[in-house]
Amino acid sequence: MAPASGQPLTQENGKQERESIPSRVRHALIGAKRNIADPSLFHKIALIPVLAWIGLGADGLSSSSYGPPEAYTALTTHTYLAIFLALATAVTVFVISYAYTRIIEHFPSGGGGYIVATHTIGEKAGVVSGSALLVDYVLTITVSIAACAAAIFSFVPPEFQRFRLVFAVFLVLLLIILNLRGVKESVLILAPIFLLFIVTHALLLGYGIFAHGSGLGTVSQEISSSLAFDLSTIGLIGILAIFFRAYSLGAGTYTGIEAVANGLQIMREPKVQTGKRTMGYMAFSLAIVAGGLFLCYLLWNVAPVPGKTLNAVLADLVFSGWAFGGLLAFVTILAEGALLMVAAQTGFIDGPRVMANMAIDSWFPRRFASLSERLTMQDGILLMGTAALVLLVFTRGSVAVLVVMYAINVFVTFSLSEFGMSRFFFTRRREDPLWGRHIAIHLTGLVLCLTILSITVFEKTTEGAWLTILITSSVIAICFLIKRHYLTVREGIHRLDYHLNNVPAATMVNTDPVDPKKMTAVQLVTGFNGFGLHTFYSIIRNFPNLYENFIFVSVAVVDSGSFKGAGEVQALEDSVKAGLQKYVDLARTLGFAADLRTATGTDVVETAVTLCRTIKEEFTDSTFYTGQIVFRQESPFHKLLHNETAFAIQRNLQFSGITTVILPVQAEE
Repeated sequence: MAPASGQPLTQENGKQERESIPSRVRHALIGAKRNIADPSLFHKIALIPVLAWIGLGADGLSSSSYGPPEAYTALTTHTYLAIFLALATAVTVFVISYAYTRIIEHFPSGGGGYIVATHTIGEKAGVVSGSALLVDYVLTITVSIAACAAAIFSFVPPEFQRFRLVFAVFLVLLLIILNLRGVKESVLILAPIFLLFIVTHALLLGYGIFAHGSGLGTVSQEISSSLAFDLSTIGLIGILAIFFRAYSLGAGTYTGIEAVANGLQIMREPKVQTGKRTMGYMAFSLAIVAGGLFLCYLLWNVAPVPGKTLNAVLADLVFSGWAFGGLLAFVTILAEGALLMVAAQTGFIDGPRVMANMAIDSWFPRRFASLSERLTMQDGILLMGTAALVLLVFTRGSVAVLVVMYAINVFVTFSLSEFGMSRFFFTRRREDPLWGRHIAIHLTGLVLCLTILSITVFEKTTEGAWLTILITSSVIAICFLIKRHYLTVREGIHRLDYHLNNVPAATMVNTDPVDPKKMTAVQLVTGFNGFGLHTFYSIIRNFPNLYENFIFVSVAVVDSGSFKGAGEVQALEDSVKAGLQKYVDLARTLGFAADLRTATGTDVVETAVTLCRTIKEEFTDSTFYTGQIVFRQESPFHKLLHNETAFAIQRNLQFSGITTVILPVQAEE
């Protein structure tokens, strides 16, 4: 946070404060504090399309390591259908990507499926979509890391397999630290891995397909004869059943497509164009890689090998005749495994942002909308990482189990988004001449998504899908409990707002400037509301004729809702000052000399404490006041949902020898 001058508050009594050892260790790991007052800050931390493709597109691209293998294995002896899976996969990727491009255009503030469902269907649909997304992003981290470990350990001797889970846990911890440093920093570190994947897989697929160029006619004949045989034995219905089952079980291929729409906040202006370009990069790369893998499986007659991933088997076959072919195959699969670690990054980028959007709407504790000193959503990152670690250990890092859990939630969100956008364009049919074309795309996507979701749930409920349903349902239930609590508390403190209707009219206004030599009451407020007025009148009532000055203090807290550009931060600062000015005007009508002080930052306690110390230096004979909601029966649940900012500020100020009084405000439940 910065004072009115715009400079960060880092000094006390003219001397630089010495950092504690824990602070130095923290800054060594995640970096130094960012200056929110830097006018070029947003430009510095925002992602250009290529970096956004790496940070967000890696999730979709990396799904080619487990989506196509799952679908191809489901074909069993009917592998000739892989050619049709390749086409269907490419079409599905482009349909879903096109649909999310429309979402980017019409919901440019980000939030993806949660925002779309909330605004086009209703808040209940929104919380279902948001909860599904959160669980999906936890699974993004878990599946990606588990698949990364599985890919890398495909080339490790069997006696070392027992270390695979430990290796996976280490990778999650590493990503937590990287993301606490900041999105752009973590993406730049992981960019070489992404580029290595592109190069090695271009070589794998390019050679894998063109090496069989002369034999494509033979392959075509085999496909035709196999199709004719199946038509005569199991019939068209049987073939379609096998195809759609494999198509649905390969649904993991499409996970991650929504990541770009969810992460628009971190993209460079103009965000819509950057998001659309990023979506284009991801769609084309995913369609080519996934479709190419299906074709290579078919051309090289790939069959599962115990202890190896299907892509590792393919790499061994393709590069077997090359000089250093074994090394090249190892590097290719190593790049695939490393890309999966990059893909886990998407869960850390978008998961906390979805959580922050839900926190702003009171579905999650409001602390999850806060930003750290590095301008990251620290609480969200830690929660996502911890949940991923628990799930990773619970499933023992089994990719097969995790992929089943993974595919369900993303298609819940896809389906709600497609339905919501269809409804959106239908309601705008009079304003948008192209509404029919848009609806056709979204309805096509809705049919595809519902088909995949229905078959996956039917096929995999007893194989682990039930756990996803249980976890997601639990998250939804918790969200409704949190929302109900906040609504109840809000209703309880609304009774304080009667003060707003009883503000005395101005008669004799005290226009004298505040005198630093006189007794001063310094009140910390969060806005002009009944809560603050109740505290103000309590000071006057409990300490009559004691103070001649009033200083009203507030912190313009930059959270995920306001951290979207310099314009939004300036609007936040102006709004805070306008609220403080109302307190100043009120105090003057009651005969007090009054003034305001404000500062801007991400940590309300740190910024408020620093600002209050500065005020104490100016007004030596002053007492500091703040209000705190109190409950009849307090529980850990209340402490989680309501921050204890007042107590934290009091502890810090009293440690500095500054008298601080907390006045209770009852919240009836």
